Amino acid sequence: MKLRYLISAIVNLKSKIFGGMTIFSRIIAGEIPSYKIAENEKFFAFLDIFPLREGHVLVVPKTETDKFFDLSDEYLSEMLVFAKPIAKAIERSFNCNRCGIEVIGLEVPHAHLHLIPINTANDLNFNQSKLKLSNDQLEKIRDKIVSNL
Repeated sequence: MKLRYLISAIVNLKSKIFGGMTIFSRIIAGEIPSYKIAENEKFFAFLDIFPLREGHVLVVPKTETDKFFDLSDEYLSEMLVFAKPIAKAIERSFNCNRCGIEVIGLEVPHAHLHLIPINTANDLNFNQSKLKLSNDQLEKIRDKIVSNL
């Protein structure tokens, strides 16, 4: 787990120093495949392929900004409004108490938030092991969330 984090951090630091797009920008551009949940002109939401829980979704702005709170107030409020129906769809799709939201942003230098179905606060603990899901499982999870949007 720590090795994957280290590799990701090195790749993203290299991108930041030498230019080029973050992995999230490459996903948004379609250069890297993803399990897209929703998209509009400003934001893109897709499944985390190394989720804490089934239904773990990332919401990213299409503008490449490293730190979440460097986004303008308007952009931040629009991002939450974009995320709201996705969070509600996650709650309808999974047996959970609610959809939790987390902003960490250390692995990829591109502002983003995590939407995760949770039953306890510990379900948002990023120090725990991530799930290893097959492409079939990820497609079914995506379809479940999208059908509840």
